[in-house]
Amino acid sequence: MTRAALLPIALLLANVFPALGAEPGPAPSLTVTEGNHLANLRQVTKGLPRAGEGYFSHDGKQIVYQAYPVGYPFYQIYTQPLDSNEPRLVSTGRGRTTCAFFTPDNQTILFASSHTDPHIDVTELKAREEAAKGGRRRYQWDFDPHMDLYTVKFDGTGMKRLTDAPGYDAEGSFSPDGKQIVFTSTRDGDPDIYIMDVDGSNVRQVTNAPGYDGGPFFSPDGKWIVFRSDRQEKDMLQLYMVSVDGKQEVALTDNLKHVNWCPYFHPSGKYLIWSGADYTTGRGTFHLFTMEIQMQDGKPSAGPVTQITDHEKMDVLPVFSPDGKQLMWTSTRSVDGSSQLFIADWVRGTR
Repeated sequence: MTRAALLPIALLLANVFPALGAEPGPAPSLTVTEGNHLANLRQVTKGLPRAGEGYFSHDGKQIVYQAYPVGYPFYQIYTQPLDSNEPRLVSTGRGRTTCAFFTPDNQTILFASSHTDPHIDVTELKAREEAAKGGRRRYQWDFDPHMDLYTVKFDGTGMKRLTDAPGYDAEGSFSPDGKQIVFTSTRDGDPDIYIMDVDGSNVRQVTNAPGYDGGPFFSPDGKWIVFRSDRQEKDMLQLYMVSVDGKQEVALTDNLKHVNWCPYFHPSGKYLIWSGADYTTGRGTFHLFTMEIQMQDGKPSAGPVTQITDHEKMDVLPVFSPDGKQLMWTSTRSVDGSSQLFIADWVRGTR
């Protein structure tokens, strides 16, 4: 099943992932508001037309992310040491890829890929022809029915396929103890949240509501999953948490004037960060926000919200380093306007 791109995100991210531009230059300065929470901003990807959705290794020394190779129409997966600007391709170099994540032992990488698409030659040819005619080279959220989850070693060897059910399997991440993977699948005809063991066995469904449930991550204590969903209104993503047994669910946002998506926990578990856009004045711009997570009788609820970024360019897909001292996110604040990964020290209102 291929589900249409989520419209508001597709519209807003059209400029997050623009066409190939010039080599990125120095990172711009932080705004006054941003300086209250962030310090030492720097751009960490360059030399690729566009890069984004990066995650830290568990020792904090490397990152994994998706990027467009020069001359290829779909994202591929790269790793890169933080003390180097040299990316290493770890996916196959074919098909669509997305949502890479380090295993907790730092030995392998989890990612989603459609490289086993039996019609991959036709798919690639159509994409190249569209690009040659000046067609869309912008971000599109494709629910590719040939997308499955794989693990691979850092050098691109030892690839293992974890899912083979009909439909889209992607957006995977590990539990804190490394024993389980949470992911999004359309295997029942609708994008929902599932959990499986790290070898792909014992798959069980966690959510089952009409609409898209996706982008799941475990809480640091492994008891809850945070995710995004458009179940209230098509395409208008909101934030939710669900217990790992699927028995308790909590809405964290309920503002259909905003798109709220890509939530990610701070390692403390006390708050999360996400990206949101305001639609009250028409086309919005994505900024980063934090939300305190308050627990009562073992059940979470939404606490105070703080805006972290207010740059004129878009900021999306934020993640914390394992020690909670750095924040990495995808932004178009690069000199050439291409989407790239940025990292800043996380000082969070201490100034």
